[in-house]
Amino acid sequence: MATGWIKQMIDMATGGIAQKRRYWRYKARLEQLPANHRAAIDALERYMLHFGPGEADSLQSMLDDLADLFEQSAANGTAVRAIVGEDPVEFAEAFLRNYPGGQWISRERERLTNAIDRAAGSEP
Repeated sequence: MATGWIKQMIDMATGGIAQKRRYWRYKARLEQLPANHRAAIDALERYMLHFGPGEADSLQSMLDDLADLFEQSAANGTAVRAIVGEDPVEFAEAFLRNYPGGQWISRERERLTNAIDRAAGSEP
């Protein structure tokens, strides 16, 4: 019984460390970007942290993909506006749609739909 609990605690601790290391690698990648690309990704990251996935793995995958996009764009000499377009919110929302897992808004939409389905099911 106790060994299961201890194993669970070890798994949580090492998983947390691995996630932190992955995040630090992501941040180090951003430091290599040109200043304007770094400023843009910082702004997008802030927005996406509010509206993006709540699950750590999904969130980190999203951030890694965002870094990939900006690294490739910087290497190709692509301007920030050419990446995000004229409406950065539209870009961010489109990007976020690729990572629906763990988003609080997705959970709330599902909760609303289920509640209405239950309420409608009890109607004569």
